[in-house]
Amino acid sequence: MCTSITYTTKDHYFGRNFDYELSYGEQVVVTPRNYVFEFRKEAPLKNHYAIIGIATVVNDYPLYYDATNEKGLSIAGLNFAGLADYKPYVEGKDNITPFELIPWLLGRCANVSQARELLDRMNLVKINFSPELPLADLHWMLSDQNESIVIECVKEGLKIYDNPIGVLTNNPEFKQQVFQLNNYRSLSTKTPADTFAKGLNLDVYSRGMGGLGLPGDLSSSSRFIKATFTKWNSVSGESEAESVGQFFHILGSVEQQMGLCDVGDEKYEHTIYSSCCNMDKGIFYYRSYHNSQITGVDMHKEDLDGQKLACYPLINEQQFNIVNA
Repeated sequence: MCTSITYTTKDHYFGRNFDYELSYGEQVVVTPRNYVFEFRKEAPLKNHYAIIGIATVVNDYPLYYDATNEKGLSIAGLNFAGLADYKPYVEGKDNITPFELIPWLLGRCANVSQARELLDRMNLVKINFSPELPLADLHWMLSDQNESIVIECVKEGLKIYDNPIGVLTNNPEFKQQVFQLNNYRSLSTKTPADTFAKGLNLDVYSRGMGGLGLPGDLSSSSRFIKATFTKWNSVSGESEAESVGQFFHILGSVEQQMGLCDVGDEKYEHTIYSSCCNMDKGIFYYRSYHNSQITGVDMHKEDLDGQKLACYPLINEQQFNIVNA
């Protein structure tokens, strides 16, 4: 399962935890403006906004998990098991497969408003990338520097939700995730008043008691509550180091450790990587499960007018800084 958030200090940031039991060779991939995106049912996209993000590259095609374009428009696809319902081909619609959604939107749109126009005529069509790579059940959070939306293709059709919270996890549907926040409206960063019963005079025996009841398990519903509480109460300075560092601390509050989520066959879901992109500067940061050092790739240091992908495999070996070596 996964968690995606936005965060704003002086700049704007977007990223996610990617939680799964195995890796597909993820890389940081920069797609320049003149790389040709081929689509199964629509005309190729020959010129487009440059894109940076995490992808698996198959036959020179970047299958993006999360990405940001040069204008700052950002998106992440998260597992939506059992609820995603992709459709047959529909004449007169833009028939886009789920694995094409990210380049289709980020390649053409500078902001969420423009993306809404494309989504109005989009049909998410059920076409696998290949027999070996069938479609995943996904929903998406799409954000620019001013707003976020959630995209869900369910049995009733394509649903678009405003997302002023700037957080998304997995199941249930987004509107139900948001409703559950009401159950935690009494949580606070401050020490709560003693309202249990008159005359008992209960003690404040610890700091942080305003957060009693905040979920801490690994379920998607609990992660949504905890990530929202952490993000909305988070405080950091405005420098890049402070902002990026705090972003990863927020994601760290809902990361998954190896061994706690047994999916069978001696496999454990865990946070394979966490990402953070500065939406204004186009700098993509990540850390992986086996390497907690923050690593960055600046899209503007690549040839963005080129035609070939620039790929940087994730550094998964732990980096140490021994100060007295």
